[in-house]
Amino acid sequence: MADYKDPENTILMELKNGTVVIELLPDIAPKHCERMKELARSGQYDGVVFHRVIDGFMAQTGDVQHGKDAGNLRMAGTGGSDLPNLPAEFSGIPHDRGTLGAARSQNPDSANSQFFINFSDNHFLNRQYTVYGRVTSGMEHVDAIVRGEPPANPDMMVSVKVAADG
Repeated sequence: MADYKDPENTILMELKNGTVVIELLPDIAPKHCERMKELARSGQYDGVVFHRVIDGFMAQTGDVQHGKDAGNLRMAGTGGSDLPNLPAEFSGIPHDRGTLGAARSQNPDSANSQFFINFSDNHFLNRQYTVYGRVTSGMEHVDAIVRGEPPANPDMMVSVKVAADG
């Protein structure tokens, strides 16, 4: 196992081209970090597609209800998990390239399982979407995710694990 600063708050997201290492920010957004770890540990993120990928903006995924590769991908992006929605945990952490943001509807307290990874510095999102992690390595694999809303043949998260779990 690699030597991560905080394995309990490190996510290993396996994509088709390699591993993306994500450092969670539990001091900034504890509820969002706990939710990501809970869904990762239960295997719910495995096989979920990137259903909204906008060049120069972000790649969105995490619809554990409708985003499985074998599911009805026309619905991808409309669902969440069977867990309750999360309250917003807005902070002064900027939406810089490589940060993780919680996807939500118009209601600030509607984040559930979906998230996005910023391709660029998207500071117009600051204090409007919860930032709860950042890519520390493997951003080149995020940059390679196929674009589209939704992509014709979307990429997926092959597996998502907490580093502490080995």
